[in-house]
Amino acid sequence: MAEKKVYSKLGEMLAKGEFILTGELEPEKTCDLSHTIQEAKEMAPYVVAANVTDSPLGIVTINSLAASHIIQKEANIEVIWQLTVRDVNKLGIAGMIMGGHALGLRNILSLTGDHPNMGDMPESKPVFDLDSATLCMLVREMVDKGTINGYEIESPPKFHVGAAANPNSNPMEAEVLKIGRKVEAGCEFIQTQVAYDLEKTIEFLTALKKYNIPVLLGIFPMKSYAMAKGFDTFVPGVDVPKDILAKWKSIKNDYKTDKSKQKEMYDQANYEFFNPFITELKKKELLGGVHCMAVHYPRIFPKLIEVIKD
Repeated sequence: MAEKKVYSKLGEMLAKGEFILTGELEPEKTCDLSHTIQEAKEMAPYVVAANVTDSPLGIVTINSLAASHIIQKEANIEVIWQLTVRDVNKLGIAGMIMGGHALGLRNILSLTGDHPNMGDMPESKPVFDLDSATLCMLVREMVDKGTINGYEIESPPKFHVGAAANPNSNPMEAEVLKIGRKVEAGCEFIQTQVAYDLEKTIEFLTALKKYNIPVLLGIFPMKSYAMAKGFDTFVPGVDVPKDILAKWKSIKNDYKTDKSKQKEMYDQANYEFFNPFITELKKKELLGGVHCMAVHYPRIFPKLIEVIKD
């Protein structure tokens, strides 16, 4: 069997079968990335790589290709460039992939992207010339064959490509089949959306074992009750359990006059929830890693790494 080619630190760890921790960075509606770069620097000692989002929820933000390049260069952190098929046709995406390589990017997460009518520019026309699986196929053709639509690329791009999965899907079987299509298309790793239900997550990850692909479970440590409530209310397909919301609300109310203690208690509450959750999944050998979507919450990583190392 030919040796698997490696183009990044993430690719190297995937090839070795090591447990991986990735983070997430969410650039906003600004041309100044200084705050995001600072978060990336704080996160860098703990993660293998960090996703850079591409206008999540269809809300206009700085272009993810430009943001990924700047963050990787300025923060000295490897990035996973989130690339959606929502906004650009196949021709444009192929050009972006070559441009991404030229800018030093080596990891792509293939995403469909939230529909524009969810966001702040609902009059925008969605493209969806590809879907997330056919985007994986496009990346694989360009990287492995050095061609695009059969035409030779003089100096081809080199990328590892991953895809997303939703462990909360109902029915679960349809989502498992979709993931199988992405694996067949050539994706090399899976990052899931946020999961809170342990038994359902075990069932989902067990169903994915037949694909023999590393799965990084999505978790979302919440730094405040307002964030927890907002996440529960506005993010499609995710329900924060009522007992967690109640716990976070009690921390908000009990320590409203001591913000330092309040932060400490939020951090501890996140640790107490995710420690047994991740530990159980690792014990069952169902995880290739964890994808931590602690957006604007880099201080949680020193505590989270204790769980990963355990």
